[in-house]
Amino acid sequence: MKTTTSDMGRNRTGVATSPIDSADITQEAQKHPPSHLGDSSLIGKVRQIYARESEGLGSVPPPASLKGVAKTAMDAIKGAKPTVFIDKLAARLAFERSGTRLYEAALVKFDVYGGWEGGPTREGLEKIYNDELSHFLMLTDALKTLGADPTAMTPSADVTAVVSQGLPLLMLDPRANMRQSLEALLVAELTDNACWELLIELARGLGHDTLADRFQLALDSEVQHLQWVRGWLAAGVSDEARAAMPTAEGRAGAQPRV
Repeated sequence: MKTTTSDMGRNRTGVATSPIDSADITQEAQKHPPSHLGDSSLIGKVRQIYARESEGLGSVPPPASLKGVAKTAMDAIKGAKPTVFIDKLAARLAFERSGTRLYEAALVKFDVYGGWEGGPTREGLEKIYNDELSHFLMLTDALKTLGADPTAMTPSADVTAVVSQGLPLLMLDPRANMRQSLEALLVAELTDNACWELLIELARGLGHDTLADRFQLALDSEVQHLQWVRGWLAAGVSDEARAAMPTAEGRAGAQPRV
């Protein structure tokens, strides 16, 4: 597996690599101080203006079927807000769709870099990929059952897409090796577990016990995913750290530089 942290490289991003130039830059900065010793309060006021004028991150569309209209009306009579539940369902759907693509990319990384002792296997990655896909299909069915459109981008689905957009960027970066890619998968699995817990609580609170039971099965598999990814990453970091440490034989045979 290609590594980038256990070996020294030609990294020149820090100022310590060029003390003469960095000293000159510091001196020039001191000669020409800022014209205004401000803080973030002014830009904060501008952001407040935009926030007050904003219409928000979209909306939940009306039901796509007569059955959905009837279901919405019944929930409204009960004093519930069905749009909140649909919004969160759409958010999970968006995340599971992204999760499926993350593991597609992970399989490509595995084929290139392989694994390590205690690390991921192709079978394990394929198992998680298939689980994510089944969760996506289950959520699609749940939204259709409620009369909602599973292709709609609701506010929470939009939030989910924006918050998680850095994950596929890393997974698709050809410079990132398998261990580094697991960092993105760990973030995804931590988020997945927490959000499934919230969705189950919301479903039971609204009386959707059948859906809540199905969501619990999804959470059970996500707990396993998290354990696997966390273990794979821990083994990878330990393996890389050990590879960077000289052995006793190597230390004994090392000759001092003159």
